[in-house]
Order: sequence, then C-alpha cells, then structure tokens
Amino acid sequence: MNKIWLIIQREYFSRVKKKSFLVMTFLVPVLSIGMMALVIYLVAKQDDLGDKKKVEVVDENGMFKNKLKNSGSIEYSYSSENYTNAKAGLPKSGYDYLLYVPASVTGVQLFSEKKASALTIQNIQSALSDIAQSQRLLSAGIDTAILAKAQKPITLEAKQITETGEKDAQTYVAYFIGFISAFLIYMSLFIYGAQVMRGVIEEKVSRIVEVIISSVKPFQLMLGKIIGIGLVGLTQFVLWIVLSLVLSMGAGTLMVSKSSGNMTEQIAKAQGATSAQMAQVSTNAAQDSGIGKIMKSIESVPITYTILCFLFYFLTGYMLYSSIFAMVGSAVDNETETQQFMLPITLPLVFTFVISMNFIINNPDSSLSIWLSMIPFTSPIAMMMRIPFGVPAWQLATSMLLMIMGFLFTTWVAARVYRVGILMYGKKASYRELAKWFMYKE
Repeated sequence: MNKIWLIIQREYFSRVKKKSFLVMTFLVPVLSIGMMALVIYLVAKQDDLGDKKKVEVVDENGMFKNKLKNSGSIEYSYSSENYTNAKAGLPKSGYDYLLYVPASVTGVQLFSEKKASALTIQNIQSALSDIAQSQRLLSAGIDTAILAKAQKPITLEAKQITETGEKDAQTYVAYFIGFISAFLIYMSLFIYGAQVMRGVIEEKVSRIVEVIISSVKPFQLMLGKIIGIGLVGLTQFVLWIVLSLVLSMGAGTLMVSKSSGNMTEQIAKAQGATSAQMAQVSTNAAQDSGIGKIMKSIESVPITYTILCFLFYFLTGYMLYSSIFAMVGSAVDNETETQQFMLPITLPLVFTFVISMNFIINNPDSSLSIWLSMIPFTSPIAMMMRIPFGVPAWQLATSMLLMIMGFLFTTWVAARVYRVGILMYGKKASYRELAKWFMYKE
C-alpha cells in the first residue's frame, strides 16, 4: 500500500505543480462566465450593435404605407417611384433593401445587392403579416383590440407536490444542471482517461516501466497512476465548482443591484422614504427582477446533494474508464495503434450523451432512462441527467452499487492484461492477443 501511495503522490504532484494546471484551473471559470456574460450582452444589444438596415418600400396596394414601424435594426422609407425605377436605382439609392408589395399583396419580394440575413427577412415578414392580419380583421368587422385580448396567452406555472407540500418545479433549472453535469463528466472521462493512456504509453516506450516494476507490481503501478491522475481531475473540478459559484453569485448580485438600484432609489425618494425603507425597497425589487428569480431558482436546487452525486459518478466513472484506457496503453507502442480499441471504449459514452440530449432529458423516468442509469458504462452520464429531476432512493442506491462493482471488475480485468502488455514490445496487439494475456497465469 505504501508503494501505491508513493506512485499516487508522484502522479498527483507532478501534474498539479505544472503552470498549465494552475492557469487552466483559474482561467476556465473566468473565461466560461465571461463568455456567457458576453453572449447574453450581445443578444440583448444586438439591435444597437448591428448596423441599421435601410429599407425602401414600394407599396402598390397602400395597405402598409406609414404602418411599418422602425426598430433598432430596420428603418423603413416609403417611395413614390414605381417598382421598375426603384429596382433599377437600388444600387445607388443608399438603401440596403427594396421591399416590393404588389397591388394584389401576393408575391411580396425583398431585393438587395447582398444576401439578406435570416433575421432581417423574418422581422420584415412578421411586420407585414401583423399589419395584413389586422387589416383583414377590420375589413371583416372584427375589433382587433377584443381579439388581441382574447388571444392573450396563458402562463403555466409548474408545481411539484412533495411530502412537505407543493413547491416550484424549476424544470428549466433542472434542464440546465442536468446538461452541465452530464457534459462535464462526458468531457472529463475522455480528457483524464486519455492522460492515463498517454502516461502508460510514454513509460512503456521510454523503458522507464522496466525499472519501476522491479520495485512494484504492475497492478500497483496501474492503480497508483489511475488514482493519482483521478485526484488531479477531482482537485480541478472542485476548484472549478467553487470558483464558478463565487463568480456567478458575485456577477448575479452586481447585475441585480445595477438593474434595480437606480430605479428603486428614485421611486423611494419621490415617496419620501427613509434610508432603511429605501434599502428594503431595493431588496424587494432585486428579488422580483428576472435575475433575482434566476438566483432564487438556483438556490432552490439541492446543490450539496447534486455535487456529491456528481463527485461520486465522476470518480467511479473515471476509475472504470481509465482502467480500460490504461489497459489499451499497455498493449500498444504508440498512440496511433490505439485507434482500433477506441471505438468500443468510447461508443457507450457518445451514445449515452447523444441520447441524453434528445430523450433522457425529456423522459427522465422512462424505462430506457432507468436502464441506462443502471448500466455502469452509461450510468455516469444518464444518472446525472436524471438527478436534477428527482430519482427514487432505491434507483440511486442500486446504480451506485452497480457502479462500484463495475469499476472493480474492469480494474481487475485491465490489471491482468496490463501486467503482460506493459512488457511487450514490437508486437501489434489485437483483441485475440489481449484475451491470451488475460488468461496467462501469475
């Protein structure tokens, strides 16, 4: 056990002390949250940031004249010229588009020198459809105001009945957490499993392994390498989670205070409120804002329970797959030869992740979802996709037990192949050869 511990220390500290590890550990959360904030900002400000498109309208019917409203991205101007002259003069007119509406209001066309963007086409088409629909309703003697009131959509609030009473279902938050958890495990199993395989190949090719196994058994070397690199991944994930939570909470608080502070202060001052009353008004406004509701939704999720499940499935899933990666690394002399073995290893992961995005996330309690969350090769992703929606205790316990048994079994199988393959050179491995190595006696 002491020898395994020494190998674990070597694998762990040799990677944790690297500058690349420190840079990626602290840079990934900052870049991820910064990227999300930038995307949200660009989406919110797309009308202001983009160039305003000038549209010349030739309306032969007159239905749309002076009714198309300018927006942040489109500005309409109405032309008195005929369609032929306006079309011919478009390149020198200073307009980006020519919108032609025939007298019959059929076959409406949008002309431009460059291809029109899908968003521009959609916005113009939507504006035309709304005006035409209102005009047709008025012609039929139908009051559009009454119709709009009758067509007002119904807001559906999802509630979940529990033993302690009803509570908000928070379905979209569960979607987000399930996707992020499954994605992180999916990526980590590839990244850290590949690190184990490369480490084994490097030691084998450099013949260092021949010196090492003179002091330790092959199983001890493999187990120490797997656990050491696994602890590196665990350390990085814990730091990512902590830093992401701190940065997210800080960013959320800042955005809430900025969006609600000025408005509530003006209202409170206008009403002659005291400083304490102003603070209370600001707090209530922050809680009622969109960002405040998002933060409240996240707080309602059992974060500790979810993180503990994530860490369990990350560790057991990593142990299961990294033992197989180590076995493959011991059987080959370079990374090129690993390609024949990679498809059977990665296929369960890829299949589960793809089906999770389309099926499990929408049917977390289906028979297929339950079975995928029980099979050790697929459960790390499938179960993390289901956990935010609520999983019965017996299913979670069964899945965890099978997961432990699964990685113990794969580690035992991989160790039997590893002990022979690590000393084999110049012989191209095959599945038949791996089976022979497994059957060799001690």
